[in-house]
Amino acid sequence: MFNYNVKLALKSMRRNPIMTALMIAAISVGIGVCMTTLTVYYLMSSNPIPHKSDVLFAVTIDSWNPLRPFDDDYPERAPHQLTFHDAERLIDVGKGIRQTAMFESSLIIEPAGEDQLPFEVGARVTYTDFFPMFDVPFLFGSAWDRSADTNGEPVVVLTRELNERLFGGADSVGETLTMQGMRFQVVGVIDTWEPTPRYYDPINGGFQRINEMFIPFSLTRVLELNSTGSDWGWKSEDITSFEQWLNSESVWVQYFVQLDSPRDRDDYVTHLDAYVTEQKKLGRFERPMNNSIHNVTEWMEYHEVVANDARVLVGLSFLFLIVCLLSTIALLLTKFVGKNSETSLRRALGASRNAIFRQQIVEVAVIGFAGGLLGLMLTLLGLEGIEYLYEAPPGLVNLDWLMVTTAIAIAIASSMVAGLYPAWRVCRIPPAAQLKTQ
Repeated sequence: MFNYNVKLALKSMRRNPIMTALMIAAISVGIGVCMTTLTVYYLMSSNPIPHKSDVLFAVTIDSWNPLRPFDDDYPERAPHQLTFHDAERLIDVGKGIRQTAMFESSLIIEPAGEDQLPFEVGARVTYTDFFPMFDVPFLFGSAWDRSADTNGEPVVVLTRELNERLFGGADSVGETLTMQGMRFQVVGVIDTWEPTPRYYDPINGGFQRINEMFIPFSLTRVLELNSTGSDWGWKSEDITSFEQWLNSESVWVQYFVQLDSPRDRDDYVTHLDAYVTEQKKLGRFERPMNNSIHNVTEWMEYHEVVANDARVLVGLSFLFLIVCLLSTIALLLTKFVGKNSETSLRRALGASRNAIFRQQIVEVAVIGFAGGLLGLMLTLLGLEGIEYLYEAPPGLVNLDWLMVTTAIAIAIASSMVAGLYPAWRVCRIPPAAQLKTQ
């Protein structure tokens, strides 16, 4: 019976193609707008590392201006980055299960071939604990040894894309490349890994791709690496050398620690308090004690990765979908009422009201399915617009199967809801009265 109703629905749709196209267009536009905002919200609010989000913590300590808070809108918050020398000292103590300090920088790769020009790549300067902490998958090799963290060894981990550019995608472990006049040895190549949002560094937005390579934090002094990320300072300091800048009160280093139990967390906060107390004796940290650790979900909320505007847009997009459905209801009423003669004849020949109702609902569901497919195409266009708006790399904001299924389900369900009243209305028309007028 269902197949028969589908055949009748397709026949009815072909009979009035203009009205059918208008209904499909109304549903598809509503689905396209709705799913674009819903997909962005879904991506930004999802837990990027659910099995470890409650054991990875971003560390903040308040080394800011004693006369005013770091953020006037949230005066209770400390700066969300650390000074270089504070990060180094916390790493040296090593109170966490794992810990890493990190920042973004850039290096110039000097190709071996004379016909190739040097080019710049983004690098994350970090510690070897970064890789197991954030479950970074490896295609070849592994992370560097801890000795590289302390000795400033010139080693590098490449992304899959950069490895394909430099070595054609082959296993490049043991190969060397020249950057900043120094020979680096490749120790590993990570597999495809694009956490969205980029929870370990959401400062400049969640729609950011990972850096193209990773090098040891201990190379900062050796190569005099500057941060290409966010850098804030409050104190007027006479800085004439790179070492003086590293020892300044500017905050530009992110710091994460892994703490596996509530007791570990309490102990670590106590450790931070003790460190700040020690620094206060040296004339630093003049603000009241304000040390905090934030797990992954708290860190994303802290940086408003999912902004209130996104929630409002999702609500407005669903309201727009309702407007599109109201238009669809009007079109369905016009179409179904226009088939009164056909419906009355079928009733006179013995078709029940339930059979007529089911047939109309199946037709509406088919229209909704077609609108959902077209709506998915509009959603893809909308996501490309979001990538352009947020200056995100192509392909970072995309539809997964859950969102595709959700789009089709919303399209079919909403169209069937829209078709309930028109289908019920046409079934209530007395067939005898209608046939007398023909």
